[in-house]
Amino acid sequence: MTTPLHFNAFVMNTNSHIHHGQWRRPDAGQVDFNDVRLWIDLAKRLEAAKFDALFFADVTGVYGDADADFDVYIREGLQIPSNDPIPLVAALAVHTEKIGLALTSNVAQSHPYQFARQVSTLDHISNGRIAWNIVTGLQDNGARNFGFPRLTDHTERYAWAEEYVDVTYKLWEGSWDEGALLKDRESGVFGDSSKIHKINHESERYSVQGPHLPSPSPQRTPVLYQAGSSASGRDFAARNAEAVFLISPSPELARQQIEATRSRAVEFGRRGEDIKFFQGLSFVIGDTEEEARAKAEEYEKYISIEGYLAHSALVDSDGRVYDPQTPLKDVDTNTAKGFGEWVSKAITDREPIVADIAVLISRSTRLVGTPEQIADALEIWQAAGVDGINVINWVIPGSFEEFADKVLPVLRARGLAQSEYGDGPTLRDRLFGEARVNDRHPAAKYRGAFAAVEVGA
Repeated sequence: MTTPLHFNAFVMNTNSHIHHGQWRRPDAGQVDFNDVRLWIDLAKRLEAAKFDALFFADVTGVYGDADADFDVYIREGLQIPSNDPIPLVAALAVHTEKIGLALTSNVAQSHPYQFARQVSTLDHISNGRIAWNIVTGLQDNGARNFGFPRLTDHTERYAWAEEYVDVTYKLWEGSWDEGALLKDRESGVFGDSSKIHKINHESERYSVQGPHLPSPSPQRTPVLYQAGSSASGRDFAARNAEAVFLISPSPELARQQIEATRSRAVEFGRRGEDIKFFQGLSFVIGDTEEEARAKAEEYEKYISIEGYLAHSALVDSDGRVYDPQTPLKDVDTNTAKGFGEWVSKAITDREPIVADIAVLISRSTRLVGTPEQIADALEIWQAAGVDGINVINWVIPGSFEEFADKVLPVLRARGLAQSEYGDGPTLRDRLFGEARVNDRHPAAKYRGAFAAVEVGA
């Protein structure tokens, strides 16, 4: 029996997200990203097409050398200006009913107590449709915006993330027991204080007393996404993630990463199927091969190589951008380690260089062809272990409309895409068949843990 793939629309509240230069096209609505109506309309269209989620990326600073000028980013509109996805997700939640809403938040940008409260509020507003993409940051400039002299060491950032999520898990899962919210008008008792607890968290970076101010939301803990492809990132995902975002240049390399991460998850006491893997892909769709190739050539007329290079900028230990011709074997970076690792695996006939990252991002994760050919390719990705696709747009809303109108019907005919949303009101229900994180997840250990501490005291 064929299992349907999951589909997210991968976007960012900015002008130029992944495919740089495309904003110049006359049909590129993303230039008006400040207009909430653009996003409301897109969310409704995606929900009508039965996409699983609208997934917002985010950054907290500009890329590259934090001491250099940032002219290229301004000229390209490359993730500057960009807006915070959290308020936007709140707006979209009240204009939709089923589609999941995923937001990205860096562990450096918000105290975990405040962030946990925001997410619980969003999960209430959306009736349980929120996901959190956990990131540790990629930019020295982003680190400086929060008072740090530079980006923390790569491995240390993931240790920080472990500490951060531990605080949020305690707040979401442990601070309130089931049945604590009574709303009993007759007795005049709104909540049962014996079932609401302080967490008294103490660690290297955080001291959080609690209790969590919001009552438990439909999911308590949001669906947890993570995109790290380095060794540290994969270990973090194996322990914490429920969904992992891949941008692998081939199904075979995706298979290797999926198998390695699932194996590590088992070592951490979870099951391989506790994590779903989403490959990022963009699509050039034609009714014939010739039409698809012609459209691809048209897209390439707008491609900004300078934009791709600026986006993929790797910096050295002093925060300086590597020359595009630098061999990847000579790169020692604290930023996007995973990109360099998979490019080195993908190019085997010569010495890969920094510029290859930009070229591969622009071309290797796009599928060009008829709807039937694209469906054939997605079957290959699924056979490699991929559970879903993060659909990357060229233009908004046209890329998503075309995918919904032309490709999804073919996928549905093959059993590879859902025709209706599954049972259960929450995003996790539809991904995993239950509203709450399962008992194997590290967040689950805090259920009832603080009541036991108080009884023991």
